[in-house]
Amino acid sequence: MATVESEKQRSVTFSEVGPAERGSRSDEVVIGVSPAFADFFSQTIVNVSHGEVLRQILAGIEEQEVAARIVRVRHSSDLAVIAHTAAKLSGSGIGIGILSRGTSMIHQRDLPRLSSLELFPQCPLLTLETYRSIGSNAAQYAKGESPQPVPTLNDQMARPRWQAKAALLHLKETEQIVKGAKPVEVAAAFS
Repeated sequence: MATVESEKQRSVTFSEVGPAERGSRSDEVVIGVSPAFADFFSQTIVNVSHGEVLRQILAGIEEQEVAARIVRVRHSSDLAVIAHTAAKLSGSGIGIGILSRGTSMIHQRDLPRLSSLELFPQCPLLTLETYRSIGSNAAQYAKGESPQPVPTLNDQMARPRWQAKAALLHLKETEQIVKGAKPVEVAAAFS
């Protein structure tokens, strides 16, 4: 396997497959991407390509021998809404939401929208290995397992250090919302 660091510039483009429907497979995880993910933006808040982030999440899911689908959620830039929408569309009831800046969440369809399985709020500290673990844990939840939470770093100075850039990215992400738009299933092409 090539080193993770050497692949940071991998890019991804999406082509619409059609309206996102609820899956029938009990062994799938749906990844919900935000309105601007790999569209208006191509990198996280710390300049990691969306293509590599998505590739790592998909690899973590695949390693657990679970299927994955990707949907673009255009009607909201709220991470809980995106993750919960993905979970409701998943045959297993497990979904991952990801914002353009890199903030992520694993959700379960029967939980309240603001009560996720795992939340990863400090996106500047998320590594490619963390994204892979997010995919792996989501797949384990989809199989009915109870994995250990993904270990994450914590930096009390991350919020003040990144707050202004995060706010600007959120504003730009929110400008990409299409009110009333239904989620669409997308196919990813990596280059």
